[in-house]
Amino acid sequence: MVKPAIDVQIWSDVNCPWCAIGYSQYAKALEQIGGELDVVTRWMPFELNPDAPPEGKDQAQHIAEVYGRSPEQVAEMREQLNAKARAAGFPMEWAGEGEPPPAMMWNTFEAHKLLRWALAVHGPEAQTRLKVALLKAHFQQRRPIGERETLLDVAAEQGFDRAEAAAALDEEALAIATRMEEKRGLEMGINSVPSFIVNGRYLIPGAQEPEVYAATLRRVAEMAEAG
Repeated sequence: MVKPAIDVQIWSDVNCPWCAIGYSQYAKALEQIGGELDVVTRWMPFELNPDAPPEGKDQAQHIAEVYGRSPEQVAEMREQLNAKARAAGFPMEWAGEGEPPPAMMWNTFEAHKLLRWALAVHGPEAQTRLKVALLKAHFQQRRPIGERETLLDVAAEQGFDRAEAAAALDEEALAIATRMEEKRGLEMGINSVPSFIVNGRYLIPGAQEPEVYAATLRRVAEMAEAG
């Protein structure tokens, strides 16, 4: 029996904590579904901070400015977020040794280019592997994911050819294609992330419980089979 094919595009940013939480929940949903459906997952580019400087910006300062919160309120917000992340299975606390570096926000356009290259050349599963590694590098290891060398390091650690990845980042065509995908997302009405688009038509907004993702995927498959 042929399993129903489901296409899921996840519009997301590496800087986005809810994207990490949402994917962790979505991954649990895929485990719940098991072999019921043939789900192909692809990551699409969305920049939360397209004007972020190359040197990055302090995360606490950014949150305080965007939401108009005091340092105490920012600390409380971050702890609440960390609790949700731990519950989802993606802890965001510093996982390295010694004193943690400051949590930062980065310009992620180069990261999106690298992810698009990974999808085009190596396929959806490889792209997801790279995406998860970048999320961990940003939230758990606090590595500067806005810097080219960090991106290439992470790619190499995941088994990608470093020289090929570097050549891809230098391609003007890749930058143009990534910008076009960003524009397509905005034209589709994607204005917050994560946004899960199923079979090009059905939106699952935000970080949901695994049961919500699983039920939606099953329902879409039923509608597709019904015609």
